[in-house]
Amino acid sequence: MERSKKPANIPVSPTIPTPNVSISQDNSRVTASLPTGESVDILLYGATIISWKAKGKENLFLSSKAHLDGSKAVRGGIPLVFPVFGPPPAGHATTGLPQHGFARTSKWEYLGKSTSESSATPKSKGDASVKLDFGLSHTMLDNIPSEWKNYEFGITYSVTLNTDDIETSFAIRNTGKKDWEFQTLFHTYLAVDNISQVSVSGLEGVSYKDKTQGGKEVKGTSGPITIDGEVDRNYSQDPSKLVTIAEKNKPRYEIYRDLLSDLVVWNPWESKAKSMADFGPEDGYKKMICVETGSVLQWNTLEAGDTWEGGQRIKAL
Repeated sequence: MERSKKPANIPVSPTIPTPNVSISQDNSRVTASLPTGESVDILLYGATIISWKAKGKENLFLSSKAHLDGSKAVRGGIPLVFPVFGPPPAGHATTGLPQHGFARTSKWEYLGKSTSESSATPKSKGDASVKLDFGLSHTMLDNIPSEWKNYEFGITYSVTLNTDDIETSFAIRNTGKKDWEFQTLFHTYLAVDNISQVSVSGLEGVSYKDKTQGGKEVKGTSGPITIDGEVDRNYSQDPSKLVTIAEKNKPRYEIYRDLLSDLVVWNPWESKAKSMADFGPEDGYKKMICVETGSVLQWNTLEAGDTWEGGQRIKAL
C-alpha cells in the first residue's frame, strides 16, 4: 500500500572544491593549487619557492640557467637567507659559512598542509587558501663549517597561498643551551615586464646603504625608486609601512611585513648579470626586481629556548 505522503528527499550539500597538494615522484618538490587557479611550486632543496601564479600570470622571476637539481642555490624565486646575509664577517660565529648561510642550500622536510574553512554556499569556489609547512633543524645538517656546528636550532617555514597573495613566514627556535646571533631574509625575485617602467614606492626619504658604493650611507630620494642601472640598496624602515611596486604607473605588487624592518632593493643590470654564470637570459635583468624583506642590518640575538618570528605578504594586483 502506497503512502499518501512520501518523505521529502534529504538535500545533499554541494561538493566544495578543495586545494590540491602533490609531491613529485622524486620527492624534490611540493606543488599546491587552489580551485580558482592560483598555484605555488616549492623545491625541498632550500625550501625555495620557484613559481607563484596568481591573477593569471607568473609573479616570480626564475633564471633560465637556475640549478634546480640541488647542486647549488637557486637563482630566482624566493631563496631563504639564514643565519647570515651576504659573506660572513671575519671573526664571527658565522665565519666559514657560505654566502647567505645554509638555509638555501639545505634539504628541508615537508611537514604537511592545512586549509582554510570552506563556504557551504552553492556559489563558493572552494577553500580560499592552503598553508604548507617545512622544517629544518641542526640534526638534519651533516657538516656546518663554522661555530654554528655547536648551536642547536629548529625552523618552521610556512608558505600560505591565497587567491591574490602569498605569505611566507619563519618561526626560528633556539633549541639548545647557548645563545646565538642570526640574520634572515626572504630573497624575493619579482617578475616584471620591463624594468625601465617599474617604480618602488613607500621608501621615500628613507636613507640607505648603497652597496654599489661600498656601503656608503645615502640620503633617500623624495620620489619613488626607479631603476636605470645596477641597484643594491639596504633600507631600514618601520615594518608597518606599505611598499608598492608599480609598472607603467599601475600598482603590480604590494608588500606587507611582520616584524621585518629591513628591505633590500636589487637589480644586477647588464654587466653584473653577465658575470653570473647562472643568470639567464642575458637580458633577464629587464624582467625582474628584487624587493627583499628581512632582518639583516643588525644581528638578532636569540636566547636559549626562545623563538623569533617574522614574515611577509605579497599581494598581486
